[in-house]
Formats: sequence, C-alpha cells, structure tokens
Amino acid sequence: MKIAAIVGSNRKDSYNLKLAEYVKKTYSHCLDIEVIQLNNLPFYNQDIENNPSKEVQDFIQQVASADAVLWVTPEYNYSIPGVLKNAIDWLSRGEKVLIGKPSWIMGASMGTLGTVRAQIHLRDILFSPGVSSPLLPLNEVFVGQVHEKMDQSGNLVHEPTKQFLDIVVDNFVKWYHAEFASKK
Repeated sequence: MKIAAIVGSNRKDSYNLKLAEYVKKTYSHCLDIEVIQLNNLPFYNQDIENNPSKEVQDFIQQVASADAVLWVTPEYNYSIPGVLKNAIDWLSRGEKVLIGKPSWIMGASMGTLGTVRAQIHLRDILFSPGVSSPLLPLNEVFVGQVHEKMDQSGNLVHEPTKQFLDIVVDNFVKWYHAEFASKK
C-alpha cells in the first residue's frame, strides 16, 4: 500500500518529520511510505490555481498517486501549522484528490497532550466538502513528551509508544483492505 506521509512542519529537526521517517522505516514490510515535506510549496492563490507551479503540480501528483495519506502534524497555537493548511488548500481545489482517499493522523510534541487540539482541527478540515477524506476511527496517535521517547537518531525508544504504533498500523492496514482496496 502506497502512503503519502505529509509532514506539517518545515523545521529541519522536526520531531514530526522524525516520527514520519521512523514509521516509514519500521513498517516498510507492509507500507510503502513517501515522506512529503512542504518547504517549497507556495501559498495557495486562486489567481494561479489553474496554472500552478511545478512544485504544486508535483505535490498534487504525489498525493493523487498514493492509496492513502498519513498526516503527521505538530500543534501550533492549539491548531495545525499554516504550511499544513496551505497544503490542504491546494489539494482541495481542481481535481480535489483527497475526496474518498483514506487518511490517518499522528503527531508529536514536547508537551504532555501531544497534538490533541491540532488533530481535532485537522479532522474538521478533512471532513470539509472539498476534502472529504475518510479517517481511521479511534486510532489517534498523540506522542506527548516526544523528546523523552525518541533518541537522537529519530528512533522511538519508548516501548508502550512503539507497541501502540504497531496496533495502529495493523488497524489501518486492515481497515484499508476491508473498506478501500477492493474499490480501486
């Protein structure tokens, strides 16, 4: 299964980027994950919507060609980062490549709650009419206090978190095959 992992942080040493890379490496036996960073994506602008830059076209194609999307987001001011909202704005226009494409969400932060509030907002956005991306229910991944659960190389070292990720990945694969694989 091909997964577009969209990282909502453009920070070089982002914990969320490290989390996406960890998931890519750890679950390569069952998921083909392409980690997508948003650093070069220009701001959405309706004036150029019908003739977007190559960066926008490539980004939309990466997501369109994936079977599902993994959103990996930090939390900024109790919500999602602007770069992530901008990416969704591009994806919700034109071909609207997210409609019907299954999604799942995870996020990491140094705070206790992980990215709970950001994920609530992201869920609302993903349910909007131009997006309509079905979400894996009841499998939220909030990696709170990530700086204590991840080593310098970006590997999770906290066994309960690793075990929970194993369950969520398994749940996602089963959900995808039960609900979406036969419809392709």
